[in-house]
Amino acid sequence: MNVVLPLPKASAPLRDDAAGFRAAFRHLAGGVSVITVGQGEDRTGMTATSVSSLSAEPPTLLFCVNRNSSTLPALERHRAFGVNFLDATQKQIADRFAGRQGEKGPERFEGASWTTAVTGAPLLVGGLGSLDCEVEEMIDRHSHSIVIGRVRAIRHGRGDDAALVYWRGDYERLGWMAEEAATAIGLRSC
Repeated sequence: MNVVLPLPKASAPLRDDAAGFRAAFRHLAGGVSVITVGQGEDRTGMTATSVSSLSAEPPTLLFCVNRNSSTLPALERHRAFGVNFLDATQKQIADRFAGRQGEKGPERFEGASWTTAVTGAPLLVGGLGSLDCEVEEMIDRHSHSIVIGRVRAIRHGRGDDAALVYWRGDYERLGWMAEEAATAIGLRSC
């Protein structure tokens, strides 16, 4: 016997438009990463909360990029990119790569240290970690391209710092920074 339970009343009317869709997804917390691509004066990048692991064997990930983004043509040209996981102290990097003050191209890299690995894509020094990737496939769907990347090198950060997350339309921190945790542990032993 199937029992059908009534749905609870929604606190707000259901919406099926783009604004309603974006508003709903603001309730889903997501890690903040910076996608970096290019070399020299042909560098650019973007802030992303849509990065997801796809496979561990082989190490593969995916993210989505708006087809109007200045990062997409650079990805098509260079076919390599970095994924840089930001810690809670790196909000200014997320803002710069989101272009909040109008920064474009190489300007987005100012104020941070960068290195490269196998592909030559820029990788952030510091933060929670970085992945050096090659484009495996790009799939156009609606307003975005789904980028599938094969991981060629992994750079681990300290790993004990708080993460920068995007939630409810703003950046938040998840966890404690290493210094805070050490202080808290020291307080407990008193």
